[in-house]
Amino acid sequence: MYFAALLARTEDGWKASDTELDDVETLSDLADLARESSPEEDTVLVLIEQEDAWFGVVRVDGEEDPRIYVSDAAAAARSAYGELLLTDELLGREPGAADVPDLDELDLDGTEDGESEADDDDGDEEGGTGDAVPHSPVGDSGILDDLGISEKELRTLDAEDALGSIAEALGASEVLETVR
Repeated sequence: MYFAALLARTEDGWKASDTELDDVETLSDLADLARESSPEEDTVLVLIEQEDAWFGVVRVDGEEDPRIYVSDAAAAARSAYGELLLTDELLGREPGAADVPDLDELDLDGTEDGESEADDDDGDEEGGTGDAVPHSPVGDSGILDDLGISEKELRTLDAEDALGSIAEALGASEVLETVR
């Protein structure tokens, strides 16, 4: 089960809206969607989670490039929505590098839970992501520092309740719950 929401910071506090990502094909599309939700070019957070597996935060501040944090890159790589966030740059690769798994070839049937029997192994078996995508957080872990959530706090959040914890720290838990 996936959940995605936009949190836009306004003069009056945070405003939340749920969002459908079905028509979003690229990170650029996602950033444009976030910008459209805040005509004043305020900070917008796109919060995405796959239940109990991984979560991601995309921060868009006006026309600046989006900043991204993903809690577990390997789990997100097995997810259609995670694929939006896992850019070559985020994974520290050269664009088009040969070791990049073809995400279209992975079995993404919509039931991924971010865990597999291979999670206890090194992940090098056929069909796995191996060393190409780490089972660890990737991206800008300081993405929410100025909003009251330190890098350390972000990295220690459990995927099961991460978005609720983030919203609570921002003072936006009630508005997030209205769209959940």
